[in-house]
Amino acid sequence: MIKARFSRPLLALALAPLATLAACNSAEEPAEGAVESEPVEAVAAPEGQSWSQMVTQTEQGGYLMGNPDAPIKLVEYGALSCSHCADFAETAGPELRSDYIDSGRVSFETRFVVLNAMDVPAGLLVQCSAPEATVALADQFWASQASFFENAQQAGEGAFQQASSLPPEQRLVAMAELFGMIDFFASRGISRDQALACLTDLDAAQEFVDTSNSYEVTSTPTLEINGTRLTSAPSWEELEPALQRAGAR
Repeated sequence: MIKARFSRPLLALALAPLATLAACNSAEEPAEGAVESEPVEAVAAPEGQSWSQMVTQTEQGGYLMGNPDAPIKLVEYGALSCSHCADFAETAGPELRSDYIDSGRVSFETRFVVLNAMDVPAGLLVQCSAPEATVALADQFWASQASFFENAQQAGEGAFQQASSLPPEQRLVAMAELFGMIDFFASRGISRDQALACLTDLDAAQEFVDTSNSYEVTSTPTLEINGTRLTSAPSWEELEPALQRAGAR
């Protein structure tokens, strides 16, 4: 794996002591923890819209897609650098949107977690546009995740060391450049000047890390259904039955 070439201590060095790091884990056990409930009725979206097109920012620092009053609330704690989160976005996203979010029964909130040094500039940049664009930008980032690690591999560990030695107001910009993030987001409507403004806002960076730490997750992705955390990070084949047990049927 490309990611294995860059040890966590080296990546953490670039932002230390900002973050308490989690781990990116795959599921090894069936998902448990969702409560069995009676079926719930579908809820129509406002006329001319679909629920999956509606994204709002939450008080918990996440981004909620769908009916804000949905009786079944699915939350993902995910890291933009996490390969299992990228897999989840690819395999779960289409059916989750079309069959569950668009029914109005299920809302889906993404809460970003800092896993390593890549996640801070990435998280600031996916949130650099309007809130309604954040989930789509995160999905596109996950879909292109391998390219960012390839860029870092080409730059080499010396580039990480150099970036980590820069003053804080330059450090995140250097990390974003190293991974090729600024050009990536420029092609998606976030200008270079806009990106630089987001990356040099150290108060926002610290708030982002503090919010991540407040979630108290130890692995990504971590999923919750109606406030109950699942005991593993399930695949879509395991999550869908859990949603149905919660009433999405």
